Amino acid sequence: MSRRTSSSRALGCILFVSVAACSSGSSSGDGADGGGSSDTGSAPADTTPLPDPAAGPAAGNPDGKCEVPADAQPEDVSAPRTVVGTGTPTSCTGDAFVAAVAKGGVITFDCGPDPVTITLTQTAKIVNDTGPKIVIDGGNKVTLSGGGKVRILYQNTCDEKQKWTTSHCNNQDTPALTVQNLTFSGGSSKGEKADGGGGGAIFVRGGRFKVLNSRFFDNVCDDAGPDVGGAAVRVLDQSNGAPVYVVHSTFGGKPGYGNVCSNGGGLSSIGVSYSVINSLFTDNQAIGHGANPAKSGTTGGGSGGAIYNDGNTFTLTLCGDRLENNHANEGGGAIFFVSNDRSGSLVIKDSVLTNNKATASKPRDFPGFSCKRRGIRR
Repeated sequence: MSRRTSSSRALGCILFVSVAACSSGSSSGDGADGGGSSDTGSAPADTTPLPDPAAGPAAGNPDGKCEVPADAQPEDVSAPRTVVGTGTPTSCTGDAFVAAVAKGGVITFDCGPDPVTITLTQTAKIVNDTGPKIVIDGGNKVTLSGGGKVRILYQNTCDEKQKWTTSHCNNQDTPALTVQNLTFSGGSSKGEKADGGGGGAIFVRGGRFKVLNSRFFDNVCDDAGPDVGGAAVRVLDQSNGAPVYVVHSTFGGKPGYGNVCSNGGGLSSIGVSYSVINSLFTDNQAIGHGANPAKSGTTGGGSGGAIYNDGNTFTLTLCGDRLENNHANEGGGAIFFVSNDRSGSLVIKDSVLTNNKATASKPRDFPGFSCKRRGIRR
């Protein structure tokens, strides 16, 4: 059973919330009624040790029971194009992974029996004619690390250097990228300005993309900016408006493991739909100041501690998720959702939002999230 808020159209979005999906009380809301915080947040310094993936929480929300659609199921990796490594940890190098990604197809790992961290010194970049499917599967043993210095993975169908494969790069169905059974840690896109930056661990523009059974720890993007976002994942343009699936994955998960950006510590997009299923978001931060558009005298940002959505005609669907202890300096301690033309939908089912705090939340904001149409007086 669900209810539809009577004020949703005035806010520029349509909201469906399962009964008892959102925690209530002063500890779960945004704003000065007990949910606010004077902590402005700060990005991890370059010298801060990265968290130990082995001590990190498991992938996914253990209480999530939502059904996973066929399109969001794991991909077959029984016949890989490339196997990174030859059975030992030392054979699994960052350069070997970068070379494997450039070749495309299905990529798996043989790094020995124990968990391994592969640290990159350069970003692994998808070449757009190496699909049509590109699948990277870590077998629940592999952490890909940016070392706090580089973005980990990049796909962009509109980047000429990665090959143009159609005349309509912003609406093509390949490559279809899947990352599954992996950990992404210490990715950084600070200073990356192409296509607006963001995506500390993963940046995707065009084609298709999904994330399955993966973990994102201590990834960062720029500290300031009204629209830069997605310390873990940033997505622009998906084929025919199809959703990005995020299934049974963890973003943060406990103190010291959260992801930090100006906006959207976990996920960020412009005009792209997300379907987030049975996943966990905790301890992520949006640390910008001044919102979007940026207030006078500010650099902008600070919205959506866990998730930041912007644009027209898109949907954010959450089912079986838990969003807890995320923080934003402006609006939406957990989720910031803004539709420029009132065409978007925010759907929350069988999920829990609790103790998500926004320093500058407005009194009429919903607990844990801000949902509005830019330019319309509330």
